[in-house]
Amino acid sequence: MSLHTLMYGWEYPPLHTGGLGVACQGLVRGLSKNGVKVTLVLPMDLKNHPEGHMLRGPADATGTVLSEEASFRFVQSTLQPYEGFAEYAQRLQTLSATGVAAPGQSIADLYGPDLGEAVWRYAEQSVAVTKDLNPDVIHCHDWMTYEAGIRASRYHRVPLVAHIHATELDRTHFQPNSWIADQERNGFLRADRIIAVSNYTKNILTQHYGINPHKISVVYNGHDVPPGTNLHLQHKNIVTDAKKKRLPLVLFLGRMTIQKNPTLFLDVAKLVTKAQPNVQFVMAGDGGMLTELIDRACEMGLGENVIFTGKVGKREAEQLYRQADCFVMPSVSEPFGLVALEAIAHGTPVILSRQSGAAEVIDHAFKVDFWDKDKMADCILTVLREKPLAQQLRSEAPGILKRLNWKNQAGEVASLYKHILSSL
Repeated sequence: MSLHTLMYGWEYPPLHTGGLGVACQGLVRGLSKNGVKVTLVLPMDLKNHPEGHMLRGPADATGTVLSEEASFRFVQSTLQPYEGFAEYAQRLQTLSATGVAAPGQSIADLYGPDLGEAVWRYAEQSVAVTKDLNPDVIHCHDWMTYEAGIRASRYHRVPLVAHIHATELDRTHFQPNSWIADQERNGFLRADRIIAVSNYTKNILTQHYGINPHKISVVYNGHDVPPGTNLHLQHKNIVTDAKKKRLPLVLFLGRMTIQKNPTLFLDVAKLVTKAQPNVQFVMAGDGGMLTELIDRACEMGLGENVIFTGKVGKREAEQLYRQADCFVMPSVSEPFGLVALEAIAHGTPVILSRQSGAAEVIDHAFKVDFWDKDKMADCILTVLREKPLAQQLRSEAPGILKRLNWKNQAGEVASLYKHILSSL
């Protein structure tokens, strides 16, 4: 049975702020490989970012931009993603302060006092531009699209799937903006099925949002290795090249926000350098805490050991993964953590927060509670000193990535669609 899913999102590469856009793109491409037709509706500042900037290809008479992976439709909205913290900060200057969250903690402060109206307008317009379609299922990503999904499901009279990549609790260290949390809960209650990216996230939905666990399906994120890549050979070369390095390198890559726990990473760096002074730490990414972290590193006497790169592109990130002897993801609350899969794909041993979805699927890794800086420092020193152990940690990566590719993960979503439709 050929299926058509009408999907609502809010970011998609090349315009994306984090893992949601990357995951959305991976899923869309994977669904296409499974024979599922996808129409994806996205908010866009059409005046400053016309469709051609985002997706190459002309629009047809309906305004649809066609590509090999999906059909795309756009609506004018202030909910478009921002390209890095510089644009984030610039937008904040043009919006009235809401007082509901500190920069970097919640997106409510980014869109200002009219956030509710923006979400409402996006929902209205995004449904209006898809009334000519005949989808089999509605699929929406994260809370800003849930109202659009609810309306589209009602209009087309088809099931609604709510996909949750990160909750408001994850972003705010469990001190949520209540309005956003209510929007999430409403979407979960109205959906026919919920997709969570990990059991960790599923547990948050059941414990903090009161959602029936039988309504939630866990589908992990994936990572696609470029065709022709020999991971075993690549990892062997990385081990050889590592011997030529002057200094050991430990990598943090992510937004500089409370959720990602960069402050603890600095505390860990201080402990590690006391035992091994020549270790270099790279903190790649931008965010509201960046200036504070730079000042803190200097105050801690880590000026010679910690390098802040700011936001990095895909190629720069890949180079950092290859150079790193160890990758650390110390997140306070991480629904999944695509960066962990990216790291092991480049042959980098990983140390993961137990409070993450990636810890559920990467077996050969050190897993530490996000608050345990002493244990995290011990793990880093062990990886740096014990080369055979580091190689053992690398050894499972090809198997994980062969299983967790986007075609396979999207296949689980396609099977979920069929199950929902067959039960009507």
